Amino acid sequence: MTALPIILVIDDEKQSQESLRRVLSDEFRVLTASNGDEAEAVLSNELVHAILCDQRMPGIQGVDFLKGVRDRWPDPVRMIISGYTASEDIIAGINEAGIYQYITKPWEPVELIRTIKDALKLWELQAASAQASLDLKVAPAMLESAVAKKTGTLKRAHHFDRIVHAAKSPLGEIITMASRVAAFDISVLITGESGTGKELLARAIHYNSPRGDKPFVVENCGALPDQLLESELFGCKKGAFTGAYEDRIGLFEQASGGTIFLDEIGETSPAFQVKLLRVLQEGEIRPLGARLTRKVDVRVIAATNRNLEDEVREKHFRRDLFYRLAAFPLHIPSLRDRPMDIPVLAERLLAETRKGFGKAIKGFSDDASAVLRAYDWPGNVREMQNEIQRMVALADGDTLGLDLLSPRLRARACPGGRALADAGGMRTLKDHVEALEAKLLGEALSRHRWNISRVADEMGLSRVGLRAKLQRYGLERTG
Repeated sequence: MTALPIILVIDDEKQSQESLRRVLSDEFRVLTASNGDEAEAVLSNELVHAILCDQRMPGIQGVDFLKGVRDRWPDPVRMIISGYTASEDIIAGINEAGIYQYITKPWEPVELIRTIKDALKLWELQAASAQASLDLKVAPAMLESAVAKKTGTLKRAHHFDRIVHAAKSPLGEIITMASRVAAFDISVLITGESGTGKELLARAIHYNSPRGDKPFVVENCGALPDQLLESELFGCKKGAFTGAYEDRIGLFEQASGGTIFLDEIGETSPAFQVKLLRVLQEGEIRPLGARLTRKVDVRVIAATNRNLEDEVREKHFRRDLFYRLAAFPLHIPSLRDRPMDIPVLAERLLAETRKGFGKAIKGFSDDASAVLRAYDWPGNVREMQNEIQRMVALADGDTLGLDLLSPRLRARACPGGRALADAGGMRTLKDHVEALEAKLLGEALSRHRWNISRVADEMGLSRVGLRAKLQRYGLERTG
């Protein structure tokens, strides 16, 4: 960990708080709370790594308080400090609350620090395990507080006016519609090609809605098989399936009171669609392996790069689920359909990249700007971001010139393979031939949906030879 781990000390006695702060402050960032309400306020706004709670609290025992913490904030490692030996009732509560250590007073400073460090190793292992299992998940709810300490900061960071577009862009109308629907608690379906910014719009809707101070949870529905997807969304009981080593709280419960963003909803199976439909109809989930259902209060925003109406007609997607999700549909046009956005978006991405990379880049050369405007951006905003990051990383001077553009951009931005000879980027016959070759390869890849075998057959190349050319021309798949 680069920053000091955060320890939350909960004790109603100020003297005990200060004693623990003095002992722990050299190794950890120590936050304190005198009661359950103060502790919950801290947990709502900070990424707490471990909780050190006194057993005797005003109105409630520490073990009972930590049971509720485990349901709402499962990530922090939980520990109890007490002046009494644990009774059988307390031991039962310790197991139910998933408490890591029961520490008796008087504690030794060195031993206490060692115990907390061991607990933090467990926290790191849990975090690594969660990241591996969620794989493509972009922003779990419990990590939102690491981005900003206050809801107001998140709201400003995700305000609609931060979605970059030109004055006469068709995206402006979409943003206006999204800002109006944000206030109403209805489902939204966002469609558009990969890389157009569907999650960005979903975040803006959430943080500018009445639910904006509650969690925003993301799940990539196309990244997991049905059983794991159900476990992620609805939770599971220990032993529900192979690998279910403990009870797990699903994302619908973690998003309680907030919003869940279901990305790539069009990739789900018919079997899963039935289960999701029940959740939307009944407002309740049943964890895998559980007998009882649980009520959830969550707004659903879904997204897909597929045409779900076509999928419904072809019976690949349930009609009743489609209408549940698409109470308010929004479609984000591709970047090639709003070319007026390309210059302003490029400048914004350059500013962000320049700041992130710490390089003093003034801007694009006229020739490079012309290519950026002429290119059709099949990977949309994500592809443009990758391209600009590449240019900034390679730049030696303070201007991003034509020579820093990837070969596929120079080739595909010039119809018929006419390279930018007059711009000084490619002057020889070899340059012209390579530009045409890169263009033809790019068109074949698009035509065959990146099926390498078919492209190799059409172009009369071996798979090895084709891959060598793709690498040479920077023709990586972006969407």
